[in-house]
Amino acid sequence: MRIQLPSGTPAEFAVPPDGVALRGLVLAPDVGGLRPLYDDMAARLAAEEGWAVAVVEPFPGRESWPVEDRLGARIDVGAMVADLVAAAAHLEAEADVRRVGVMGFCMGGMKAYRAAGTGRFDRAVSLYGIIRPPEQWSEPGHDPLDDLARPECCPVLAICGGADPYTPPDDIAALKAVGAHVVVRVYEEAGHGFVHDPSRPSYRPDDAADAWRWAIEFLA
Repeated sequence: MRIQLPSGTPAEFAVPPDGVALRGLVLAPDVGGLRPLYDDMAARLAAEEGWAVAVVEPFPGRESWPVEDRLGARIDVGAMVADLVAAAAHLEAEADVRRVGVMGFCMGGMKAYRAAGTGRFDRAVSLYGIIRPPEQWSEPGHDPLDDLARPECCPVLAICGGADPYTPPDDIAALKAVGAHVVVRVYEEAGHGFVHDPSRPSYRPDDAADAWRWAIEFLA
């Protein structure tokens, strides 16, 4: 069901059918934002894994913007991360969970890296998250490599495509050098967005199934 965070940002909230959640998970969508793909993902994770899930819209008030406009828009990094933290608080209060992780895709994967450095989450999974953001999504001192290096950063699983132009080899090498708390798994033939959306041409079913297995086991 749709809820509103204290900031007014929309989010999708899903709980297991029996109402007993084993953990909480905040999902950060790709640049396309909150849509049926993520409603279904939240419901599936709630039903199959027994998790309480909250999916946070990345562009509140601009949901009607086309993807091209979103890609070029300047973002408020602090506000976006604050919404993920607020979603974690909602899961704790409404689903009675004590462990809350964060997982994101593409732009949301970049946000998952940043959220990991807050110390608010117990685990973070980033799927093809941008490691060195473009100028309009950058905030020096609070970019992914900065936040991942913070001592309070939680364990992180980074899933990357070896043929993804948004995560070039030098960026993946920098990610691997952050520290042992960041586990990097590279699918060498995969491009951008190969896991979460079967309608995309870049979707790779075998790699997607393996990546999901790693993500679920890491969070569980």
